[in-house]
Amino acid sequence: MINTFDEIIRAALALPPNSRAMLAEHLLRSLDAQDQAIVDAAWAEVVEQRIQRVQQGKVIPISATQVFQELRNRNV
Repeated sequence: MINTFDEIIRAALALPPNSRAMLAEHLLRSLDAQDQAIVDAAWAEVVEQRIQRVQQGKVIPISATQVFQELRNRNV
């Protein structure tokens, strides 16, 4: 049985890359799960507001190509 920090780290590092990534994601999510739910809800509200503004014609979306071109032009 793995029961010390060093043993856990060694076992985790022995996992294939995809499994390590999934483990890291789960560990990070466990640290801020409650806070993340609040953040996710706030972002969902912002997204809905932005969608409504576009649908109402208050905001006209532009392509990513245009955004990047405008940014390149600023650095001239």
